[in-house]
Amino acid sequence: MILLHSTVCDRRMWDPQLPALVDAGYRVVRCDLRGFGETPMPDRPYDNAQDVTDLMDLLGVQQAALVGASGGGQVALEIAARWPQRVTALVLLAAAWAGHEPSADLRAFGEREDVLIEAGDMAGATELNVHTWLGPHADEATREKTRQMQRHAFDVQLAAVEEVEPINVEADLAAITAPSLLISGRHDLADFRWIAAQLSDQLADARHLELAWAGHLPSLERPDALNPVLIDFLHEAHTAR
Repeated sequence: MILLHSTVCDRRMWDPQLPALVDAGYRVVRCDLRGFGETPMPDRPYDNAQDVTDLMDLLGVQQAALVGASGGGQVALEIAARWPQRVTALVLLAAAWAGHEPSADLRAFGEREDVLIEAGDMAGATELNVHTWLGPHADEATREKTRQMQRHAFDVQLAAVEEVEPINVEADLAAITAPSLLISGRHDLADFRWIAAQLSDQLADARHLELAWAGHLPSLERPDALNPVLIDFLHEAHTAR
């Protein structure tokens, strides 16, 4: 199983899932995408999906279930479309989608973040992300952990010599064969609830679960509630193969 983090966080966001998944019998791999955690920014355009499949090759993993949150969900979706034979199951938590046109609320968030970063107010930009992306059930320890991950991501990305962007390959949703679970949170921005609903309609074998208690990062907000959902779905998907 490959865990792909949100672009608010890094691989540490999966700390609450690791013990439960390992106890359930899964071999779990998590990584930092470029510009997050311990992985620096590159000096040229990069392909997150190719990076992840290269990691799978390095580890000798031919097939895996993919669990992706937000921006990591977009990467997981792209992998499942480009290399469908390598993905046994797909779980997307508040996934981003390259083809989505941002709502006014999401654009306003991005504009406010840009203003704060350009002003050098990294603490303010960090707090904006914590306030926007965590739902009401996140405790202060979770907020502090998210704060640390987001601030570190800013530091890593701003340390780059030049600004480069990831290469996004348009995903052919019709190519995806893995059973998929799309999870959204009722307290999240409407964009991500809409994406989950649209993807569940377009993927061949998919269901959509909206969590009444969740914001954008349910795996951090209430892991006790989310972990059984992940394990039950993954067990069902792999038993049916």
